Amino acid sequence: MNKFVAQQVMSGTQGEVWIDGKYMAEVTAFKAEIKLIKEEVNQVKTMSKQYKVTGWEGTGNVKMNHVSSYFINLMADNIRNARQTVATIRVKLDDPDAVGREEVIIRDATFDKLTLMDWEAKKLTEDDYDFTFTDYEVPVTADA
Repeated sequence: MNKFVAQQVMSGTQGEVWIDGKYMAEVTAFKAEIKLIKEEVNQVKTMSKQYKVTGWEGTGNVKMNHVSSYFINLMADNIRNARQTVATIRVKLDDPDAVGREEVIIRDATFDKLTLMDWEAKKLTEDDYDFTFTDYEVPVTADA
């Protein structure tokens, strides 16, 4: 049996994000998840509910310190011209104390909103963007 080693728990401080190849040093949090879409399957002679997976939905969120107009530059013209902004997001978590690193490439990401301005006196400004996606890849790494 393997012994649990506390320092091998991954720290989010070692996370990195690239959006369309641009390194986003200002990111403070990132989350992407898959929600399975299921349909109930009825069956005689059983009291339990049973389900069949019929699809999935990819959603996520990126939070960052506001240091530039990156999202305005990325999406504003597209919104005004009725075009959808589609991005590729690469995320890596590589803690030197952990057993290995994790990396995911999210494809066809579309953001749910565009914040044009949001600030308050004596407070640091942050950006917080929800997104959906239709494809992803988990690259095979030498550490896996």
